Amino acid sequence: MSEYQLGLDYPRSQDQQDELAQYRNRFHLPKDEKGNELIYFCGNSLGLQPRSTKSYIDQELEDWANLGVEGHLEAKNPWLPYHEFLTESMSKLVGAKPIEVVVMNTLTANLHFMMVSFYQPTAKRYKILIESDAFPSDKYAVESQLRHHGFDDKDGLILWKPPEGEELLKYEDLEALLDRSGHEIALILIGNVNYYTGQYFDMKRITALGHRYGCVVGFDCAHGAGNVQLNLHDSNADFAIWCSYKYLNSGPGSLAGCFVHERHAHNRDLNRFTGWWSHNKETRFNMRHEFDLLPGAEGWQLSNPPILSMAAIKASLDIFNEAGIEKLCKKSKKLTGYFEFLLNQLNDDRIRIITPENPDERGCQLSIQVKNADKQLHNELTLAGVISDWREPDVIRCAPVPLYNSFEDVFQMVERLKNVLNAS
Repeated sequence: MSEYQLGLDYPRSQDQQDELAQYRNRFHLPKDEKGNELIYFCGNSLGLQPRSTKSYIDQELEDWANLGVEGHLEAKNPWLPYHEFLTESMSKLVGAKPIEVVVMNTLTANLHFMMVSFYQPTAKRYKILIESDAFPSDKYAVESQLRHHGFDDKDGLILWKPPEGEELLKYEDLEALLDRSGHEIALILIGNVNYYTGQYFDMKRITALGHRYGCVVGFDCAHGAGNVQLNLHDSNADFAIWCSYKYLNSGPGSLAGCFVHERHAHNRDLNRFTGWWSHNKETRFNMRHEFDLLPGAEGWQLSNPPILSMAAIKASLDIFNEAGIEKLCKKSKKLTGYFEFLLNQLNDDRIRIITPENPDERGCQLSIQVKNADKQLHNELTLAGVISDWREPDVIRCAPVPLYNSFEDVFQMVERLKNVLNAS
């Protein structure tokens, strides 16, 4: 028997009992032209702005105005070591050690910098394995790396595909791929939560499998950071990257994160691009010293970072630190389970959830496939006050985010979806 119930009393009682409900008030919620709050289920694309973000950025603007260049050392939060203010919180959030994490650059730029170091093809081992429906930017990046190294991007790309007529990937198919071609594969790069289906992969299992065949293993955690417990260190992955503007609520186009496993921290022989921010902090400003590489993930930095973007990240990370990723994931599973329950209760054969049923194999996103639908359905849902995300050809991606979404949000969204479906 399901723990969930129909009717409005159930979600309201759950919201009253929810110890994380207070965090909703810590965010700006979009409203319609009449001032009514919209139901925002698009944190998997762009997270909402914390109310504290403005004051964090204003502090840096004020220090810049009053101190000029002296702000590098004299600001309330000195700019010179500013990225270090994020390291402990970010590493805790992604399950890594501080030496393994740095906030820098943007997502695909970080992917390329990681591949400079970790994609080292030879004449016999040069192929790259990705999911067949990887996020397009990842696919474009690895294809360009293949071409850069003089390989054909069609021949060099191996796709992990789901069985015919299905959406979800199976580990036995990955095992078969590696058994067949593992000796040719230099790099495995998987989106740890697939952007389209919401499938959350077992990174430890994939890494162990890849390493068994001598492959380097990396993950794009753009849809995982702040959404699931990543446990990056324990996964044993060689590297990982993620953005901060989705579940980490740092603002459009904000800086990204990078993980390099501790075992690579002191390896000076790894090929890499370098800049003065990857140089020893003690002698960085002596200017004429020979390059002296920083250990750990910091050694992949290039330039001094944009402080205003980092201030927005700090505002969000402080909230995550307070709420705790364990509690957020626990609420997420209940919120998403309730969402799944209500969708199934619609008994509408036009809709199908393509995200895994097992809560341990997904984050907070449910991808709803709508038979014979086009984007008009999504547009009507938007007019009904629900902000979600449409992906061609027929999927609505919905992410009830535990930091700012409520059980009543889930109830109201399904009611509005039902009304839109009945009217179509």
